[in-house]
Amino acid sequence: MSDPTKPMSSDPSLDHTGMTEGERRAIEMVEAAETGGRKLFGWQKGLVTALAVAWCLFQMYAAQVGTLDPIVLRATHLAFAFALGYLVFPFRKTPGRAQVGVPWYDWILGAVATGSAVYLILQYPTIANVQGGVLTQPDVWVGSAMVILLLLAAWRTIGIAMPIVALVFMLYALTGPKGLIRGDLGPQLQLHAGQTWPQVVGQLFANTEGIFGTAIGVSAQIVFLFVLFGAIFDKLGAGDWFMNVAQGLLGGFRGGPAKASVLSSALNGIISGSAVSNVVTGGNITIGTMKRVGYSAEKAGAIEVASSSNGQLMPPVMGAAAFIMAQNLNIEYRSLILAAAIPAFLCYSALLVVTHIEALKLGLRGLPKGELPRVRETLLSGWYYLVPLVYLIGTLTINPEATPERVALNTIFLMIAMMFAQEAWRAARTGRGVGRGLADGGRMLVQAFEAGARSMIGIAIATAAAGIIVGIVTITGLGFGLADIVQLVSNGFRDLLGGVAGLIPGVNAAQVATFGGILIVLFMAQLIALVLGMGLPTTANYILMSALIVPIIARIAGLDTSNPAQMLPVHMFVFYFGIMADSTPPVALAAFAASAISGGNPVATGVQAFQYELRTALLAYMMFFNPSLLLIAGNRLGGLPWSEAIPMILFAFIGLVAFSAATLRYLHRRTNLLQTLILLVASFILIIPTHILWNLAALALIAVVYFWQKAGSRNEPPAVVATA
Repeated sequence: MSDPTKPMSSDPSLDHTGMTEGERRAIEMVEAAETGGRKLFGWQKGLVTALAVAWCLFQMYAAQVGTLDPIVLRATHLAFAFALGYLVFPFRKTPGRAQVGVPWYDWILGAVATGSAVYLILQYPTIANVQGGVLTQPDVWVGSAMVILLLLAAWRTIGIAMPIVALVFMLYALTGPKGLIRGDLGPQLQLHAGQTWPQVVGQLFANTEGIFGTAIGVSAQIVFLFVLFGAIFDKLGAGDWFMNVAQGLLGGFRGGPAKASVLSSALNGIISGSAVSNVVTGGNITIGTMKRVGYSAEKAGAIEVASSSNGQLMPPVMGAAAFIMAQNLNIEYRSLILAAAIPAFLCYSALLVVTHIEALKLGLRGLPKGELPRVRETLLSGWYYLVPLVYLIGTLTINPEATPERVALNTIFLMIAMMFAQEAWRAARTGRGVGRGLADGGRMLVQAFEAGARSMIGIAIATAAAGIIVGIVTITGLGFGLADIVQLVSNGFRDLLGGVAGLIPGVNAAQVATFGGILIVLFMAQLIALVLGMGLPTTANYILMSALIVPIIARIAGLDTSNPAQMLPVHMFVFYFGIMADSTPPVALAAFAASAISGGNPVATGVQAFQYELRTALLAYMMFFNPSLLLIAGNRLGGLPWSEAIPMILFAFIGLVAFSAATLRYLHRRTNLLQTLILLVASFILIIPTHILWNLAALALIAVVYFWQKAGSRNEPPAVVATA
């Protein structure tokens, strides 16, 4: 791109690479967490690159032919993840000090793990067709090795939480009168007689209800291609172009850098489902400019965290969990992204309001116009980046015959052609020759392949490890016991609330009790998702919640689990809270990455980001109680006419604005306690679809607070912050 399209920086802390120390730390954090932080050189680095490219080519071939046996596809997918995972993810991560080279024991562990997956590929026809699914002793030994090494790989790539949860579930399966571990857990939890170790290994290793279940199947068939699409699209230069467009459009408004951060994260969210990498990609520009106009380091980092975390809500690439959700609901992915579009729009629109309220509180202005990218030149310099995006979105939403994996593959082919054409054109313009440009395009493609494959390691391992929990739940029937426990809690709260409501004249106690019973279950699900999310990535979090908690919510709410229109709001509810976990202290990795760039306190950044993310929590409840936000009419997906959708969207947006103003304690001016309560009441009224008069009453309450403040009974002019 030409220089006039890029904002300039005069930060004296920049080194010869153009990065500050904080940006370098943030990038190292992303590498350690998502792509492997081990530093490799020479032939070891070449081996990793070769494996990454081979993995990408295999996945593209599998999508092209579309006829590979599911076990072959999934086991090969896991074999590549094992090989790369043990090579690039060190067992111990020392902050600020990367491990150099692959130690001898990782060569052995990686080889054995990869070999176990290859063994299954070769032996599965015999296990299924000759042995009738019964494992021989060698099968048990190989399966045991895979389970153990999968847990070790998960520990390295996604943290200790998943292995611990998986081990607890496995111990539960082995405990019982006939199990490996003799014991009685009581009638509420002991729903099975106990399993032997060969039975557990058979469930997890040799069928499609364990490690090689639906989750890793979606990862291998669909998710990989969309992650690769995002890696190539970013390498093409689209991410920087999105950033410059956002800066040019919004950077000059009040608190403009924060608004630009929200818009660029929304645009990047279209192609990327990773909160942490989104923070680093956009934050190295937006956080610094936010601080320049007056946001504190913590607020600047928190805005970037909130906007980057919500990138997973943006269709068409909503992260791996969304593809698994479509599979769980047995619906086409196009139906899911159409349903998710309005909540995503509301989420980012409300975040823009949050940044504006913060700017009003602090008395901030925007960046000088002369420091911003020129919008017209920026648009002209990268308009062609929209071509693959338009093709992807258009084909996914319009063509009912196109599968997501085929559309993603075709888009990848299109972008590869664009990459070579772009580099050849640039080389020709500078007199370097078309041949040099084509060579540059080849190097960029290899780098994109490696970036995409490295990003997939954690997803593949997480989906495989989550299959352990799902397999145990299936073989033991544990979900029914958990449902009974939650049902008892719900019934107790429902009876209590119904008794209190019965004392109030004119109140329908039965309706209040039913609503309260559902509400307490949703609140419990919210807490579980947030707690699990402190140690699990979004994908693993969603898989566990969908296996354990979603059926419980459906049972208590009286939903038809076979009807996708009734179940989608429940799945979206747990999905949204799983995303919120990325910014939930004390383990919010996205907040640590943002604070590395901003220089702020990571815990304070996470707390502030969680406050900004409260609007996402409200939106999750809105979707559950008002499924029309997902374009659901009656029991049909996509059946809501726009004449009904538009007023509903407007009321929901106003409710989110009121809620944001209440949680930030600021509307036109700082709100007092009574004004805050009024705004909260108005926002809660707008959560649940009721008669239009109730919605108008909520609008009236918001108007009362606004004009009350405008009358100036409490005059607290904010301090003006310099922007130079």
